[in-house]
Amino acid sequence: MDALGSYIISIITISTPMKKVLLALLFLTTFYLNVLSQQTVGTFMNTSESFDGYTLFAPISSTETFLIDNCGEKIHSWASDHLPALSCYLLENGILLRTGKFTTPDGSSGIIEMIDWDNNVIWSYSLGEDYGRQHHDIEMLPNGNILIIVRDVRSQEELVQAGGLTENATVLSEQLVEVQPDLVNGGATVVWEWSVWDHLIQDLDDTKDNFGNVSENPEKININFPNHNNNDWLHFNSVSYNAEFDQIIISCRNFNEFWIIDHSTTTAEAAGSTGGTYGQGGDLLYRWGNPRAYGQGTAADRKLFLQHDTHWIKDGFSDAGKILLFNNQPGSPEGLDYSTVDIVETPVDANGFYNYNGGAFGPADFAWTYQASNPTDFYSKNISGVQRLENGNTLVCQGDGGRFFEINPSGEMVWEYINPMTNEGATAQYSTVEGNNVFRCTKYAPDYPGFDGQTLSPQGYLETSSDIVCDLQTSSHDAFIISNIEFNIFPNPTKERVNVEIQGNFPIDDIKQVSIYNMNAAAVYQSEKWEKVINLEKLAKGTYFIRLDLEYGEIVKKIIIQ
Repeated sequence: MDALGSYIISIITISTPMKKVLLALLFLTTFYLNVLSQQTVGTFMNTSESFDGYTLFAPISSTETFLIDNCGEKIHSWASDHLPALSCYLLENGILLRTGKFTTPDGSSGIIEMIDWDNNVIWSYSLGEDYGRQHHDIEMLPNGNILIIVRDVRSQEELVQAGGLTENATVLSEQLVEVQPDLVNGGATVVWEWSVWDHLIQDLDDTKDNFGNVSENPEKININFPNHNNNDWLHFNSVSYNAEFDQIIISCRNFNEFWIIDHSTTTAEAAGSTGGTYGQGGDLLYRWGNPRAYGQGTAADRKLFLQHDTHWIKDGFSDAGKILLFNNQPGSPEGLDYSTVDIVETPVDANGFYNYNGGAFGPADFAWTYQASNPTDFYSKNISGVQRLENGNTLVCQGDGGRFFEINPSGEMVWEYINPMTNEGATAQYSTVEGNNVFRCTKYAPDYPGFDGQTLSPQGYLETSSDIVCDLQTSSHDAFIISNIEFNIFPNPTKERVNVEIQGNFPIDDIKQVSIYNMNAAAVYQSEKWEKVINLEKLAKGTYFIRLDLEYGEIVKKIIIQ
């Protein structure tokens, strides 16, 4: 098949009398080869509506964290000795804040690292023996402190005394720990704590702790919901912070709810039910997703299903202040495997107080939902995340399968990428990819402060053995390279001008147009004739694409202006 393909493509060098017949054979052969070799990884779509930025992600099975451009080319990467556990963030000072896991004599534990652009670990920290294992997510606060989700292991004896029922020897509760990093001497100081165990209620045994009426105390957490047959009782999977209200939002997966608590409390107040800006101590200020969890609804009232990445949309973005989340399995009652992305508009006033008059917390439903036109085309049973972008688009990480895609406000897909990195390294294009799951991805704008002073030059695709060229207009399948035409541009990177050199046995008259496009697919230069030197002085620094439109196809090359 390779010989046949090469033969058919090479006949384009034969001069023109049989051109139409031979071109027909060329297109048929290209189509045939594409059918046999379908793209499996990398960038599948990159339209003019996609947000021009750089996407950060840490494959679950890799110790490396990657930053890619919209074409899927690596811009930068950071190495670590630890697999992720599980989130990572690029800070405004250019430092990668990354979670990791490692094995100790007592089992798995968590670590947090700060890694600079040159791959130096400048700070690492583990909570140690006084606390349980860090897991899933962290949040950098405006003052430089870090919020950490931490396992809180409780014995069966403690559970029984608290009014809980279980046959397990232990139960995994949850807590939040805030630390102040010491970047000079290493380590950190714990400055604030909040624990689920301080805010329990139960209605089964009046001789035990926490007895009360569950349905009349939604600010408390029912220790017997859902149950403890699985000792991973709560399973927090994300934490996020609202600086305006000094509040924290937590995604509690196994309750199918998100909770909001007050961060303005002292640690002592956070353990009780009074104090802080909102006067409720560490009790829940607001909860949503499953009113059955606090005795105010049935299974039919449930809206969230093992959700991830609940967070406030940033100020200045569309739907600012509302809650955005990845709803993993809303098809469960219907017996269908699909996911949705949802927005919740909370009943909160300008001072951060939530309106509640009994019953289930409002609202009754989502303010906005994205669902694939064929629902089962979009599904991740676990992990995953979502991000509202500056241009109004929404970036989605379909974590199971490592698929990232971006939708516009109308719900139309405008960018799509599949992670090629696994525990065995980079996947070859056209081969089956497995073990490429990603917890979450985050896109940063080119003017993000964390990029100041850094060179953001594309370094090639992460996948190997790929002959696919990123196409800014539609899909990477739509562009192909005519193999016997050598199209060179130099110098690259460049500053003021670029030389265009074409080698190959074909008529120059076959060049219909020469164009240069920016990363948003806007044409910044067009000419109907080939020029050996193109002046670039009027173009800003950045990544561009130069394209030759031929009578029988197109050739695309990337160019960097510095």
